[in-house]
Amino acid sequence: MKSFLRSATALAGIAIAGSAFAADLPRRQAPPPVFVPVPVFTWTGFYAGFNAGYGFDASSNSQPTVIGVNGASTLVLPGTTAAIAFSNGQSNDGFVGGQYVDFGRERNRFSATGPLAAQQVFNPAGVSGLDYFGTVRGRLGYAFDRTLVYGTGGFAYGSGGGRDFGLTNSSRDDFQTGWAAGGGIEYALPTDSFLNFFRSSAVTLKVEGLYVNLDRGNRNNGVFAVNNAGQEVSLTSPGVVLASGGRQVRDTEFAVVRAGLNYKFGSY
Repeated sequence: MKSFLRSATALAGIAIAGSAFAADLPRRQAPPPVFVPVPVFTWTGFYAGFNAGYGFDASSNSQPTVIGVNGASTLVLPGTTAAIAFSNGQSNDGFVGGQYVDFGRERNRFSATGPLAAQQVFNPAGVSGLDYFGTVRGRLGYAFDRTLVYGTGGFAYGSGGGRDFGLTNSSRDDFQTGWAAGGGIEYALPTDSFLNFFRSSAVTLKVEGLYVNLDRGNRNNGVFAVNNAGQEVSLTSPGVVLASGGRQVRDTEFAVVRAGLNYKFGSY
């Protein structure tokens, strides 16, 4: 009986010692969480989108053109005189959508003080106007994560300003070239934006202001009218006197303020 008690006591001691030893063993630790860095947004990539806005006339010269015509000219009825006045205003403003522009609503609008014997009357100074324009520009700015503030500038082109001057002595090349400069701000929406119909890497919204200057060259070389006989009548024709306004040809100048929606493809 005593041997049995001694054996039980020894086993209990071994069990207690084993429990203490197990408590001293290092515990198995869970593996550290895997850190997945959030991709840094970049503005690098290919962009395609839409824009629309309004263009404002930025011409520095809006002096009216006034032409006096007497009976020696075939532009007026025999024995009469007249004065033809062009306001030269509001020619470079209107809607802008993509490359389309609605400029020139007022081009060649004139008033006359007497009866005219003419089919068409044009402004000898060449009132400007456009049907479309485009630019090839670079831009440089500073990005605050998904917000970009930038300046931009480069080559500009356009056409349509001279289409109403289809006379044999006038320039038929309506294509104009020049330069453009401006700036804007652009913001990139998250990739899962509801506007991301094309599954692009980002959708961006922008507001941009742009100044465009196109050289008009030597448009409308003095010819300004066609009489009822189909004859061209210029400032050098008998009975035609330029009263004011000069024969200068203005560049096509306008400022554009527009908003745009772009889809960015490429880098995140």
